[in-house]
Amino acid sequence: MFKDFITIFGYTIQTHGVVSVIAILLGYGVAKVRVKGTVYEKHMDNFIFYAIIGAIIGARFWHVFIFQWPYFSQNPGEILMIWKGGISILGAIVGGIIVLFFYTRKHKLSFFEMADYLAPALILGQGIGRAAELLAGDVFGSPTGGNFGMVYPEGTVAYSYYGSQPLWPADIWESQGNFVIYAILVILGAKMLPKGWLFLSYIAMYFAQRFILEFFRGDSPNYLFNLTAGQWTSIWVIIAAIISGIILFVRQNKHRVKDAKS
Repeated sequence: MFKDFITIFGYTIQTHGVVSVIAILLGYGVAKVRVKGTVYEKHMDNFIFYAIIGAIIGARFWHVFIFQWPYFSQNPGEILMIWKGGISILGAIVGGIIVLFFYTRKHKLSFFEMADYLAPALILGQGIGRAAELLAGDVFGSPTGGNFGMVYPEGTVAYSYYGSQPLWPADIWESQGNFVIYAILVILGAKMLPKGWLFLSYIAMYFAQRFILEFFRGDSPNYLFNLTAGQWTSIWVIIAAIISGIILFVRQNKHRVKDAKS
C-alpha cells in the first residue's frame, strides 16, 4: 500500500486523494473532447463545478446514511468530517445525475443527450478512482478461505477487519470492469444510437457489475435479504434505468410515427 503521498507543513496528502484528482481531470478532459462542437461545449466548465459539488455531497451522504449509519448514528459529530475519509462512488454517481437533471432543466438542454456525452468520461474516472482504493486499503474483499488473494498490511482498514487473511480483489476487479465498460461505451458511441441509450447502457453495465462484485466485498454490512447497501442501490438505479428506457422508447416511437404521418 502507498497510503500517504507527501507531508507538507505537518499536513499529509493521501495518495488516494491525488489519484482521485487525476481521475477527475482525465474524465473532464474526455468529456471536453466529446462535447466539442456541440451546444454543450460552452456549458461544460460551469457544469463540472456543480457536478463535483453534487458528487461530493452525494458520496458523503451515501457513505454516512446508507453504508455506515450504525456507526455515524453513534458518532454524529463525525458526519461532516469528510477529510477523515469515507465517500461512496454510488452516491457520487447519484449526486452527479441529480445535478445534471437540474442543470439541463435550468438551461433548457436535453438531459439524456448531455448524459450520453458524459457517460464514457464518468466510467473512465471511476476506473481510475477505484484503482486508487488499492493504495489506501480501505475498499476490500471478503476472505477467500484459501491461500490465495490480496493480503493487506498493518495500518490499513482491511487489516483491521481481517488481519493477514487473503481477501478477494474486489476493488481491482471493479476497476478493470470499469475500463472494459469504458471501451464498450466508446465503441457504442461511434454508432448512431437513439438519444439516451449510451447513458442507460453505462448505468446498466456499471450497476449490474457492482451488484455482482458486492458478493465478494468484505467492507459492506448486509441488510434485507442479506444484500448490501451497494446491491440495494444498484437494484433501484437499474429499475430507474429500465423505466427511463421504456419512456424513451415510447417517446421515440411516437416521434417516428408522427414524422411518418407528416
